[in-house]
Amino acid sequence: MNLSNLKPAKGAVKASKRIGRGQGSGRGGTSTRGHKGAGSRSGYSSKVGFEGGQMPLQRRVPKVGFKPINRTEYVGVNLDVLQGLAEKFNLTTVNFATLQDHGLASKNDLVKILGRGEVKAKLEVTAHAFSASAQKAIEAAGGSIVKL
Repeated sequence: MNLSNLKPAKGAVKASKRIGRGQGSGRGGTSTRGHKGAGSRSGYSSKVGFEGGQMPLQRRVPKVGFKPINRTEYVGVNLDVLQGLAEKFNLTTVNFATLQDHGLASKNDLVKILGRGEVKAKLEVTAHAFSASAQKAIEAAGGSIVKL
């Protein structure tokens, strides 16, 4: 088999309905455009969201809040998770590759270490950002932090 002899499955492709070919076709007369109005005229194109003069949905619905377009999104990893990793896998350094290997971050994520739980192991933690409480807890346990 090669690309030159591929065909769609039998019955998958239907002939399009021919409009404007007389009354006998069932699609003659107004050719499915209805009677009168802008939509029946040639050259008509409606604006996106136009509802025939009725107040459009995107203007009827109240707008709430504010979303900054250049907000930096971080994936949060808590201290108790780091402690669990350190105990389970005997780690002394936790870096981005380690977090990726254990499914806590994907390759395009930015990681922020957060302060829930406590860390007892002496860890060298490498991440994009740290909360103040997490930084304090890691350093209190004898570890160090490295910002990417």
